[in-house]
Amino acid sequence: MKKLLFLTAIALCLPAAPALAAPGNEQGKARSDLRRGNVKSLSEIEKSVLPTMPGAQYLGPEYDPVAQAYRLKFIRNGRVIFIDVDARSGEVIRKLQ
Repeated sequence: MKKLLFLTAIALCLPAAPALAAPGNEQGKARSDLRRGNVKSLSEIEKSVLPTMPGAQYLGPEYDPVAQAYRLKFIRNGRVIFIDVDARSGEVIRKLQ
């Protein structure tokens, strides 16, 4: 009886596991797009954008797999700055201050 309850509990948890993992998989999508040659690497994007932000602290990137765009986040003088970059071309799409 205990074994049946244990197996039932495991079976109920298994279908939920992929759904819980899917939303936070931007890094995996970025790697996949990079391997296929669809986008530039994050290091290439950072090499072109970071020098344009003197005096700002770089907080890190996010990747949007649907838009195939990176969002680089900075802070300068207490203000957060987002720079959106097309991951395919490396061109800055917009700068939000």
